[in-house]
Amino acid sequence: MKTFEEISLELKTVLNQDRYAHTMGVAYTATSLAMRYEKDIEKAMFAGLLHDCAKCYSNQEKFAKVKSYQIELSKIEVENPSLIHAKLGAEVARDLYGVTDLEILNSIRYHTTGRPAMNWLEQIIFIADYIEPLRKVAPNLKTIRKESFLDLNKATTLILENILSYLHTRNNPIDTMTQKTYDYYSKITTI
Repeated sequence: MKTFEEISLELKTVLNQDRYAHTMGVAYTATSLAMRYEKDIEKAMFAGLLHDCAKCYSNQEKFAKVKSYQIELSKIEVENPSLIHAKLGAEVARDLYGVTDLEILNSIRYHTTGRPAMNWLEQIIFIADYIEPLRKVAPNLKTIRKESFLDLNKATTLILENILSYLHTRNNPIDTMTQKTYDYYSKITTI
């Protein structure tokens, strides 16, 4: 696997300025959460750094790469190409950046929808993507940030509630994995 510095420099050339700043914020936040929960800091740092590595491809590039990597897409992903970057990102991280760690790859793959019973790294990247320092507007963001350092399951549930509420109010389609993830975490969490 390439070093953190090598990947950072490469990402700076493929991500736009705002996405790169967000990426560094997620890497920082994931590292902080890993420290808090006494988890593997380096894994969290790399997963945060690479979570959006496929975000800035054009839709045409995304679909071409999906085809070349033989990635299966849901109907919602085909209709909303912005969702493709998570699955594609896991393949890009493996192919271009040499990531072989399945926990890192899965944290990239599920950082937008989550999934039921996420492992610690998947959950940390899912949360870090939502609470990183540059995010300014989201309902209950201050509460979610605080809760992220107290209870990962509760923070995950609160984030999923916000995401589903946002999608409902905009009449946007909801990925079935997002709904399944919410159903799972809302049952195991008391809010």
